[in-house]
Amino acid sequence: MFENLLKYKKYRYLSLSLILIVSAAVIYLTQGIEQPANGGTWQGYTLGIFSAFLVLLLTYLGIRKRSYSSRMGTVEGWTSAHVFLGTSLLLIATLHAAFQVGWNIHTLAYVLMIAVILSGFYGLFTYLHYPQVMSKNNNGGSQESWLQELAQIDDEIKNRSGSCRAEIRLLVLSAIENTKISGGLFSQLTRSDNSKIKIQSESDKYTSNKNQERVISYLARALPNSLNHAEASAIDGILSKFSRRQRLLKIIKRNLQIKAYLRVWLLFHVPLTIALLAALTVHILVVFIYW
Repeated sequence: MFENLLKYKKYRYLSLSLILIVSAAVIYLTQGIEQPANGGTWQGYTLGIFSAFLVLLLTYLGIRKRSYSSRMGTVEGWTSAHVFLGTSLLLIATLHAAFQVGWNIHTLAYVLMIAVILSGFYGLFTYLHYPQVMSKNNNGGSQESWLQELAQIDDEIKNRSGSCRAEIRLLVLSAIENTKISGGLFSQLTRSDNSKIKIQSESDKYTSNKNQERVISYLARALPNSLNHAEASAIDGILSKFSRRQRLLKIIKRNLQIKAYLRVWLLFHVPLTIALLAALTVHILVVFIYW
């Protein structure tokens, strides 16, 4: 996919970005004859207009990606344009500022622009890298299919537990009911497992069942001490189901972690973009009012 973005329409946006950068450099270098290079010359104004236009154009990508019926180009094309034009914006805006910074609204707009562009690079990485990671993690399946299988396994475990003594039946039911799959954003990012279990013979309190290890360990110890053949067969089957359950939960939690990475990026990128638009508006108004 990354290669397709680079080569989109025979490097259309790479070529356009190079033309913009060279043109901006030529415009910038024509300064310094009558007055030093700065954002207030006609060259500076021209580069500023280019920069503002690019900001608005790039912001439109977020709208276009959600406008599936739009005929204004493809999402792939807009993404390719977003990458290359965003990179060129960094250079053109720097030339517009003539490498001058200070403690003012103009520098704030510039800093926010850099933050948006850098977060955009990370966003590009996440959208190109993590879908492949998720595909490998799913290995031909999907989050929905794993959740369905997990529900089926839980039902099978409950049915098999009917052949077990009350202590084991309550144990497996406790493990199922107190399994924590999702949790908050931080838990998803770290793949924290706050699953609990209550073992009646040991304590009335809930203890950690992280990665289903406690219930699996308990069942493995209980198997040789089965009351009869029927219980032994049931425990053996339940143990096998919990092993599969353990694997499913790892897959599901990894998928949630990957989606959380994308959510975190949006939590930064979108507010930064809004802040940039606000700062850019103030920057333009200040320039026209006081310059």
